[in-house]
Amino acid sequence: MNKKNKPIHNSISRRSFVKVSSVTAGGLLLHSLPLRASAYAAGSDTIKVALIGCGSRGTGAAFQSLNADDGIKLVAMADILEDRLVESYDLLSQRYGDTGKLDVPEEHKFVGFDAYKDAIALADVVLLTTPTFFRPLHFEEAVSKGKHVFMEKPVAVDPAGVRRVLESGKIAKQKNLNVVVGLQRRYQNRYRELYRRHQNGDIGEIISGQVYWNQGPFRTLDPQPDWSELEYQIRNHFHFIWQAGDQVLDQMIHNIDVANWFIGEHPVTAQGMGGREVRTGKEYGQIFDHNYVEYTYPSGVVLSAQCRQIPNCFNLVTERFNGSNGFLSTGGPEGPTIRDRKQNVHFRYDNDDNDPSPYQIEHDELYASIRNGSIIDNTDYGAKSSMTAIMGFMATYSGQFLEWDKALNSDKRMYPHHDLLPEDLDWNVPAPVMPNDDGYYPIPIPGVTEVI
Repeated sequence: MNKKNKPIHNSISRRSFVKVSSVTAGGLLLHSLPLRASAYAAGSDTIKVALIGCGSRGTGAAFQSLNADDGIKLVAMADILEDRLVESYDLLSQRYGDTGKLDVPEEHKFVGFDAYKDAIALADVVLLTTPTFFRPLHFEEAVSKGKHVFMEKPVAVDPAGVRRVLESGKIAKQKNLNVVVGLQRRYQNRYRELYRRHQNGDIGEIISGQVYWNQGPFRTLDPQPDWSELEYQIRNHFHFIWQAGDQVLDQMIHNIDVANWFIGEHPVTAQGMGGREVRTGKEYGQIFDHNYVEYTYPSGVVLSAQCRQIPNCFNLVTERFNGSNGFLSTGGPEGPTIRDRKQNVHFRYDNDDNDPSPYQIEHDELYASIRNGSIIDNTDYGAKSSMTAIMGFMATYSGQFLEWDKALNSDKRMYPHHDLLPEDLDWNVPAPVMPNDDGYYPIPIPGVTEVI
């Protein structure tokens, strides 16, 4: 195994990692993935794949890639944390070890902050599934080397990162590269059918909408004696703004992306509120435990977006749109339905149990496009939905009314120590944000925190 800038750790146990990694971000059990040839498989040429970021979502994406086509082979893996790579490889070996589809010798397992470069160089397709902070840099490298890309959402944690992704996207388009972004609702049969019916005018013009991602809290990891502050934050990346943004970006981006898709544009303004009501301990880092954002679109549509990570509360993850002729719900208590103004159900989608996983469809369609010489390019909407979510937590953190252009072009950092770019980071530098003497991290304060 090639090791660069190796951290001084390896203390997550195999049992704890396998427990986390056995479920992908979509709740799909890895051991339930069927080993089959995709209906899209064509030709006999091998497509070589590299995995950049070997946590649970990355391992899931590798399974889905290998499952998409008989001619796909994983040839390289990279991560900044060696134990993540080792455990990911072990999980993949359980399914693909004797198939020839897992072909990653020790010299093609790269560890370190610059390990992504070596892995990308060996592949035709790269899977970018690290914490979000690193995505713009890794996407830039993949595009510069002419590689097709699957990258998880979000694509950046701040406006500067979004701008960087959009610039790389222009180059990817010039090079005719396929780019799939993991906003999987756009690949889900239920959503595609509801969108088709909306396009046919089933609810008329959308006037307003409501989206929700209300759930319990993310898990936290206790700091270990052999972890630096930087490593602790990276392993707990969901709780630090510089690593993952906030729940508005990391989770509610799915709802926001559906809204942008169905409405047909991105918002021009945002304002909102939020805070830390329950998750106030040191272990919860910096992010809020509840956010509410009101977005206004160029057409006048107003979208209400709420998310929460508080235990023992009403949970709901869905989208609803109110049209001039009726209402559309993508899920929730009423299920995926279209109703008229008198609440009579005109359509109900009831085939979810028989539908393929949208996480798998993303990869099936990516490799089919590569095989067929066609192009899928999700860069623009992936970047703009990421920016919509970023503008949302910028609004809740600052308490200010924000405009799209000013937010997109902002270079203001939300706390004074966040002045690093991904390529500046290695294990020898301090974490971008540090706790105070009592162990608490700086928290955004509406009315005080500046974002523009």
